[in-house]
Amino acid sequence: MAGSSAISNPQSPIENIKRAIGKITLPWGITLGYLSLMLLLPVAAMLLKASTANPAEFWKIATSPIALSAYDVTFFTALIAALINGVFGTLIAWVLVRYDFPLKRIIDAVVDLPFALPTSVAGLTLATVYSDNGWIGSLFAPLGIKISFTRLGVGIAMIFISLPFIVRTVQPVLNEMEKEIEEAAWCLGASQFETFWRVVLPPLFPSILTGVALGFSRAVGEYGSTVIVASNIPFKDLIAPVLIFQRLEQYDYAGATVIGTVMLAISLAMLFAINLLQAWRRRYDG
Repeated sequence: MAGSSAISNPQSPIENIKRAIGKITLPWGITLGYLSLMLLLPVAAMLLKASTANPAEFWKIATSPIALSAYDVTFFTALIAALINGVFGTLIAWVLVRYDFPLKRIIDAVVDLPFALPTSVAGLTLATVYSDNGWIGSLFAPLGIKISFTRLGVGIAMIFISLPFIVRTVQPVLNEMEKEIEEAAWCLGASQFETFWRVVLPPLFPSILTGVALGFSRAVGEYGSTVIVASNIPFKDLIAPVLIFQRLEQYDYAGATVIGTVMLAISLAMLFAINLLQAWRRRYDG
């Protein structure tokens, strides 16, 4: 009787093991299922479509002059935009956290505007403001500097849409930093620059890198604003996402997927390098 009651007891070791397995399996199942549906399957479908081209054809499409030019415009411009935002985004986050001034909450909310604004509207606005007759473009036109419908305009569009990633990544870290540490450094004779370089920047650096990586990824994949603010001329300011769309309009699905696969590989390699740099920095700081 004692044995049968132990077996039927819901708190028996076997039941506890089953419950533990269920608690582990359910989160993993939900996570893997969602990631597979939203990320892995689309990427696998793109790679499968790109594999329909033989290696020689794949290499020819991936390394065509127009594709190489599009890679250069896309990745180099996105990297410059992310680095610029890494500096000024950190500065904006610092001002929003450390200073009080009129309309601070409104300005803080405006930082998120690129998140809410449709990219086509952003592109139309930037193209209008930075055109030769626009408010800002007209100031540079007499100097012979053309912004809209050039590679410079593409860079400004990438800066615009990627800025919030850096600000919102750095801002929480600054909120958690204790100002007393800086004051202690000042009492020990450190200058403001030395305090920033040796006390403030080290704990901020991983978050700045994360924001730069997120901003870079967002700028690389941007289409809506850049297609309007750029002239989309090959070897001038044509970016890879627009080139992919042009290939799709020509029903060249294999060519579009090949270029998309190359972009995916380059993006993953650069993000992997940034993550390695972040891990090294944390180990160095520790």
